[in-house]
Amino acid sequence: MKKLRWKARKRKVAKRLFPLFAPLIFSPMAGPVLSNPSKKDLRTAKKTTVSNYKLMQFDEVAYSLYSQMGLRETGLKYDIFSKALTGYYNMKREGRLSDKSVLTMVDFSRSSNKKRLWVVDIENKKVLHHTFVAHGRNSGQEYAESFSNDHKSYMSSIGFYVTKGTYYGKHGLSLRLDGLDEGFNTNALDRCIVIHGAEYANPEFIDQAGRLGRSLGCPAIPTDEHDDIINTVKESTALYIHASNDAYTSSYLDHATAMAEMVQENPANTKLPLPETNSDVSI
Repeated sequence: MKKLRWKARKRKVAKRLFPLFAPLIFSPMAGPVLSNPSKKDLRTAKKTTVSNYKLMQFDEVAYSLYSQMGLRETGLKYDIFSKALTGYYNMKREGRLSDKSVLTMVDFSRSSNKKRLWVVDIENKKVLHHTFVAHGRNSGQEYAESFSNDHKSYMSSIGFYVTKGTYYGKHGLSLRLDGLDEGFNTNALDRCIVIHGAEYANPEFIDQAGRLGRSLGCPAIPTDEHDDIINTVKESTALYIHASNDAYTSSYLDHATAMAEMVQENPANTKLPLPETNSDVSI
């Protein structure tokens, strides 16, 4: 039954993507019509076709992981997982990550009254942790709506991070974070934005205040889970903090380079043929 459900989901995502990419993949006339295309024009057209096909490949593999880990049932949206996974593979490609296949995701578009932090093991296709996480006090009340990279803003910062080392502070075991997205979170180390445990991040606080408590900008987590989570994700693993923010951009959201790293890491799972082209121009 599970296999049948997966096949149905695979057909569903294929139907969703096919109208978007079929013209780019299969039609020799896709894109602008050139009467006498030069080698440069043909090379550009071929690069565009291959790039879009890689995006389609990436989406199929990402959706497979998403389904096998049962992330939809936990409330994590597929598009957020896809972005996080893209960044994960691009960070690996840059050599920023350790050998641990751990990816942490935070969805600040969700209510703070809901569990909105996930830690997953990509290689073993497992959800390791799923819990509550607080946002900065100036980011909003129940929902995080404003974000900043500025010192003393007391707001959360969004984007991709790599975890660093641990230390013991006023909140006990804490984990340093290094922001990678210029203009969005690159002041994280200087701002002392860290993962730590906090009483106000415990679910019991919701019963008292009607919402989870707020931090000074740190992604604070429940005190009875923070040691385990920090020890799981410490020392060069990927973290993606998502929010509904149209201004957010990142070089780590390049699907083509992420797909190249994914193929290198998981060749058996990405054996999809490249599309044929009627051009003999190599790239």
